[in-house]
Amino acid sequence: MSDPLLFEDTFTITGINNQKYDRVSRLTSTSSDSLTTFTLDVNSELYPCTAGESLSMALASTLSLDGKEDSGAKTGWREVGMGEQTLANDYDYVCHGKVYRFEEGSTSGNMAVFVSFGGLLLYLEGPYKKLAPLRIDYVYLLLKK
Repeated sequence: MSDPLLFEDTFTITGINNQKYDRVSRLTSTSSDSLTTFTLDVNSELYPCTAGESLSMALASTLSLDGKEDSGAKTGWREVGMGEQTLANDYDYVCHGKVYRFEEGSTSGNMAVFVSFGGLLLYLEGPYKKLAPLRIDYVYLLLKK
């Protein structure tokens, strides 16, 4: 099959804003090569973070290790067979959402991607070359420290 990962990079958390909502923090982060940035809302009770921490973030089209697309026959994306390994096993925080908008980035050659995970938002900006595999479609967000 194909590689399920559409985007993967390591980031350092540069700021955290948790003043607007009780259990949601807005993380701002910069990639290790300083070319890509993201702003992400996370459930701070489930996934507490601190400024300066390093995160590995991935966006995937499916949780299947072989890249096989999710079937609509399943009753939910979290239902996996007994002992079945998925990409989620390697990460601490997983969300399912939809890429809903693209824009030109703030600098030449960059683009911005907007993703909604049930109201928790991701704004990802970086070089077109790194973000080109993303389409308006459903994706999985995977984070680990």
